[in-house]
Amino acid sequence: MCVGVPMQLVEINYPSGVAEAKGVTRSIGLQLIAEDSLKIGDHVIVHVGFAIEKVDKQRADEIWEALEEVLRMMDEEDSSA
Repeated sequence: MCVGVPMQLVEINYPSGVAEAKGVTRSIGLQLIAEDSLKIGDHVIVHVGFAIEKVDKQRADEIWEALEEVLRMMDEEDSSA
């Protein structure tokens, strides 16, 4: 399964940058998104270390809610085994 994680840009040094999510920061590649469309504070979907799509905050929050639900269900499944 491939999972893209929403992260918020905190630093841009195109073609790379630094993004944060849930208190974790990561260096990421930005070259898959046009440089002139990115600014500090933007939310991007990060997959295998690269920002692959820019999304708005509402969409980023929705994705995190879904990911957290999947993780919760996986934990419950592990607990019942």
